[in-house]
Amino acid sequence: MATSPMFFEFDRLRHRWGWLLTLGIVMVFLGTVALFMIPAATLGTVLVLGWLLVISGIVEAVQAFRVRRWGGMFLHLIGGILGILVGLLVVTHPVAGALAWTMLFASFFTVIGIFRLVTAIRLKFPNWGWAVFDGAVTLALGILLWVQWPWSALWFLGLAVGVSLILRGWSYIMFSIAVRNLAVPPIPIRQAA
Repeated sequence: MATSPMFFEFDRLRHRWGWLLTLGIVMVFLGTVALFMIPAATLGTVLVLGWLLVISGIVEAVQAFRVRRWGGMFLHLIGGILGILVGLLVVTHPVAGALAWTMLFASFFTVIGIFRLVTAIRLKFPNWGWAVFDGAVTLALGILLWVQWPWSALWFLGLAVGVSLILRGWSYIMFSIAVRNLAVPPIPIRQAA
């Protein structure tokens, strides 16, 4: 009887299930805090995204100088400079950054929702109703963000981060319990040849 290699990975995790449980609990707690302080969570998210843009711009600009003999060096340099400038604009003006990010998400959800709806209705693949449901919900979220814009910029990112943290934390909690309850694999008995 062969034992799956994935089973051995779970066996290693069994001894660390407490850390996974703790991580899950912390994430659920932080998600709950984010839901109670949605505007602050929105601004915090915007600041993190802004700093990520600055850091990625710096990395891209440094990379442009590292490959200066390559023909695409100027594209990387321009991309790096734009990343730094946009990131600094977002960090110094987080409310305007929240407005821009929310508008970007509203556009994305609207276009993707329409695309999913039209594709599912036209192709009618097996269980296509779920794809229609997904497209309709995505489109409704995009329209909701557009209709409530600019006020949606105050709540959307914070709500999304809070819900995401709670769901991810709950997943870690359930995974840690499953790993802890995993049965010990039987030791294979060698047969005499």
